Amino acid sequence: MSPSNTTPAGWGERLRYLVVLSRPRFWFYLAGPVIVGVAWGADAPLGLVTATTIALFAYFLVPANVLLYGVNDVFDAPMDAANPKKAPDGPERRYRGERWVIVTVAACAIVGGGLVALVPRIAYPYLAGFFLLAVAYSAPPFRFKTTPILDSISNGLYVLPGAAAYAAVAGAHPPALAVLGGWAWTMGMHTFSAIPDIEPDRAAGVETTATWLGERATYGYCAACWALAAGLFGAIDPRLAVPLLAYPALALGVPVFGVPVDRAYWWFPAINVVVGALLTMGGLWVMVYA
Repeated sequence: MSPSNTTPAGWGERLRYLVVLSRPRFWFYLAGPVIVGVAWGADAPLGLVTATTIALFAYFLVPANVLLYGVNDVFDAPMDAANPKKAPDGPERRYRGERWVIVTVAACAIVGGGLVALVPRIAYPYLAGFFLLAVAYSAPPFRFKTTPILDSISNGLYVLPGAAAYAAVAGAHPPALAVLGGWAWTMGMHTFSAIPDIEPDRAAGVETTATWLGERATYGYCAACWALAAGLFGAIDPRLAVPLLAYPALALGVPVFGVPVDRAYWWFPAINVVVGALLTMGGLWVMVYA
């Protein structure tokens, strides 16, 4: 091991690399559903903040993102050479074969396995589904991200932390319509995020739902997924559909008004936090006043 790998500066650089790898802008894509699941699953304020809910939130805030995006970056390294998002001055970094990155990603998977000691068995299927899809999305032999439609469907992994949190707090499965609605939302979100990568993916010979449909049809696909999500949540409570209707409107509005998709792509972390906060407040209102 070289001296630079053992000095504080070396470790500082590693930490910065891991932060970038974990996509801080998207941390709440996994941790946010935990908050929503806890808000709707708890039947009293004392159930909101417990050792279990804190552990779930903490894990899905950072370590789960290191696992998810670390596996992605390791197996995407060859094609990332042509991806502008992974350029030296881009918002993300390209994996360059560092062994310590693999060790760290594996450690995050092991830490996640420890969650089974904190949650009831009813939450196990949701945690297992998350870990399976988080790896299979990018890693062989499945590598769902390179198969049109399956890449979209497999991104239901983002709703599973919320389902696990709900089950852990409520001791019951979350409403099926909510899980299906969340799954449809993630399908739209994933496919929209793939639009800026259409040309780099085609250049690398990678097939995705977005490369298969083309940019124009992909906007329609995203709008349909998000409209379905709003409808499913609206079947639970019509008020839940209201904030979710912003998504199909955006999917149709971006091409109509000529907004560059690589610019619109970076709006969604803020939009998702706002919508997630509204859903959370709805759950808290039901808990207190219903």
